[in-house]
Amino acid sequence: MSAGLLVHILSKSNANRLVSTQSMSPTGIAARLARKNILELLPYRCARDDYSEGILLDANENAFGPPLSADETNGFCLERYPDPYQIPLKTKLAAYRKFNIAPANIFVGVGSDEAIDLLMRIFCVPGHDQILTTPPTYGMYKVCAKVNDVDIVNVPLTSDFDLQVDEIIKAISPKIKLIFLCSPGNPTAKALPLADVSKIAKHAPDSLVIVDEAYIDFCTPVERNSALALLESHSNVCVLQTLSKAFGLAAIRCGFVFGPPDVVQLLNNVKAPYNVNELTSQMAIKALDHVDRLHENIHSLLEQRALVASALEGLPFVTRVYHSDANFILFRLDKNAQQVYKHMADKGNVVTRYRGTELHCDECIRVTIGTPDENQAFLRQLETMYNELA
Repeated sequence: MSAGLLVHILSKSNANRLVSTQSMSPTGIAARLARKNILELLPYRCARDDYSEGILLDANENAFGPPLSADETNGFCLERYPDPYQIPLKTKLAAYRKFNIAPANIFVGVGSDEAIDLLMRIFCVPGHDQILTTPPTYGMYKVCAKVNDVDIVNVPLTSDFDLQVDEIIKAISPKIKLIFLCSPGNPTAKALPLADVSKIAKHAPDSLVIVDEAYIDFCTPVERNSALALLESHSNVCVLQTLSKAFGLAAIRCGFVFGPPDVVQLLNNVKAPYNVNELTSQMAIKALDHVDRLHENIHSLLEQRALVASALEGLPFVTRVYHSDANFILFRLDKNAQQVYKHMADKGNVVTRYRGTELHCDECIRVTIGTPDENQAFLRQLETMYNELA
């Protein structure tokens, strides 16, 4: 019998949990802050919400399977729609992250970007509500805000990339539904003190504080730096994470929101029916089965980060190397940063990122930490191209 004719079996208990999640009424902060039409939304019910085991003839799938061999499908049952809520993945992730997190606290999306967009769609009335950001910061907040017709209130970081906590608190208004704090920051690479996040959350009871932790696994020890530690004590805090960075799985596009169950429920209600595909889900589960290797890779990367930072500090034309809690380093040249960046890419085959157009980042370049050979090539080309332009 071909793989395509095999009956696809999922746990009946998972199916029951999916149905009960869909039938819950939002309470708490979600009911207070979400758009009225979102709260009234009757979510789309996909076939796997009702039954997920047996002879499945309910979803118009092709039981004969794809035109691929068993080797080409790597054992995946690709003819069936995936688990719409990724319960096995959430269970593994909750156990790994700890902090008393349960699957009901987790939303799985297509990277963190899907979650950023969904949060704005759920909580911000177009043309009326606002978000707050702290530039320089991740550019997708601005993009999603523009797409959703949401104004932005900016409270810039200091020149040392610290939060202006009191200024943020002063800027909070009833229109600000989401406060985005990037920790560690991009492009700053600096982690934010949890005390600052907590203070902001306490002064913003009618806003969701979204802590974007794409790079948190490079900020060790994670358990002392992650805002996941605030979820139990702050009902208005959500945390974004991703498998694109430390887990080395950028290609599978898998990200998460950790937050109150009522917020997670609304994210599930609004998302596309099968937003995360089976290949992504299974690769994510496999990665969580190999966390020892993950930690080895992080250790190696942090060693390289220290070596690259030290080498940059030794170059006479580098005027500042910013402390990094991430897998990249932001550094400043005394001149010609944009030209050096361009020459490295075009002539030296080393691609970094020019950040000189962002606030407090004049003459700055951001470099991702690569393999030892890649890092050495970067350092050679940086010096060569700078001297050619001097």
